[in-house]
Order: sequence, then C-alpha cells, then structure tokens
Amino acid sequence: MATQKISKPRAKASSDDATPLSTESTLYVQSVEKAMKVLTAFDGSKRHLSLSEIAAATGFDISAAQRFTYTLAALGYLLKDTQSKKYELSPKLLDFTYHYLVSNELVSRAAPYLQQLAAEVEEATNLTVRLDTDIVFVLRIVSRNVFNANVIVGSRLPAYCTAPGLAMLATLGDDEVDDILARTNLVAYTPSTLTNVRKIKERIARIRKVGYSHTEDEYFMGDISTAAAVTNQDGRAIGAINIAVPRVRWQAERDERRFADLVLSTASAISVRRRQEI
Repeated sequence: MATQKISKPRAKASSDDATPLSTESTLYVQSVEKAMKVLTAFDGSKRHLSLSEIAAATGFDISAAQRFTYTLAALGYLLKDTQSKKYELSPKLLDFTYHYLVSNELVSRAAPYLQQLAAEVEEATNLTVRLDTDIVFVLRIVSRNVFNANVIVGSRLPAYCTAPGLAMLATLGDDEVDDILARTNLVAYTPSTLTNVRKIKERIARIRKVGYSHTEDEYFMGDISTAAAVTNQDGRAIGAINIAVPRVRWQAERDERRFADLVLSTASAISVRRRQEI
C-alpha cells in the first residue's frame, strides 16, 4: 500500500471544532461548576474521600462541601459509607459514559473496523479523540498480548508524546500546534520522551509527509504504537486509530510498515470524505 500524505492543515478551526464558551457569561451557573469540582476531586489517587479531604481538594469550606456532597449523594452520584463517613463515586456516573458511546457517530462508525483490525493483528487496538492537550480513549479492544491493562476507555494521556496524539496534531495548523504545546506540561515520562518544542514540531512535520505516527517507549517503557488520524471533510482530525504492541513482540522489519499500512487504511475507511468527493 502506498504511503498516504496528510493534506496541508488548515490554519483555522472548522465548524466541527467546539467553540470554547466563556465562564463570564450570565448563562454560566457556578453551582454546576462547584458540583463538578466535587466529582473531579475523586481523581483516582484515592478511592474514598472524607468531607474534609473533599473540602481541601476543591477549596470549599466544610459547609459548602457538605451541601454539594449531600446533594450528589442524594442524586446517586456519590456513595457514603455509613461507618467511615467517607464518600466514593457511584456506578451511576457510568451512565454518562454509556450515553456518550451509544450516541457518538464516530464510535459507532469505527467499531466494526476496529474489531476487524484487532482480529487481524492480535494486538491492542484503540480509537482515541483529542480533548484539548490530551487524548482520550473512547474505544479499546485488547488481546491476550495487551501491554498495559490499566489503560481503559476514559483514560487520558498527553498528545505530544503518544502516537495517536501526534497523528491528530499533524492535521492541525502550525498556530494551533504552537498553542497546544504552549499549554502542555512537557514532561519526560521516559528517557525517550521528546520535550523540546522545536523537535516535536519537526516530528509533526515528518508525520504530515508520511501520513502516520510511530512512538517507542515514549510514555510507557516497552510500549510501541503506530497511529493514523481519522479526519473530517476538511482534513482535520476527529480521532485516531492506533495499534499498541509490547516491545517483546515487536519486530521492526516485519511490523512497522505492515502496521502503518493497516492503521492508514483503517483510519481512511472511517474518515469522512472530502466535500468535493461527495
């Protein structure tokens, strides 16, 4: 299969990109923001939080924290242990994940292609979308050879050092890439992580030429990933398909070109046709 080049990125966002809304608007409800702060205080570092811990994490006084936790518990989104008096997230929150997945057109369109890809390579295959400076896993099919079982639907990773993130960044204009990198905490997660902005941009330029991205040991040691962007009718990324392989199973002379061709063809099949081709 011939290498596919990513078309020249557009400098401005298309109508498919969400427009940030101002928190200064009279329509903005701060109570909703505060309730979300309580829920996001449960960031995975601790399963159970006391009222004082919630107050410390949110910056609320005890009285405000108590009102919001009580309301969220009454609505079923928090569970309170009657003995320890500590709170934890309720499974009811998964309703939002379910509704997102079943109503998302990209997920529905990509699912059969991702299943076919997973069956062919017998490695972990993923559909991710970009959320500002990060990528979010929205569909994941693992195999018995999966490298990291802790990566699940909903997991977030930085875009600048992951194959799907780089593939998506390559479809954006230089100004957008500059803005995203400027707002990113460029951390060296491994000795192989690129954190120099100039080198990251040079890498993105190469990805635009070949059409796919490839990373090795850059976020997780021992993880090798190859990705291609799923694009809308303007050539901008709406997601990315990647194959993740443990290093112990990786054979560069056998796998890199084959996996690149597979993610390119899969991403192309899911992508929305350009307007002039419809």
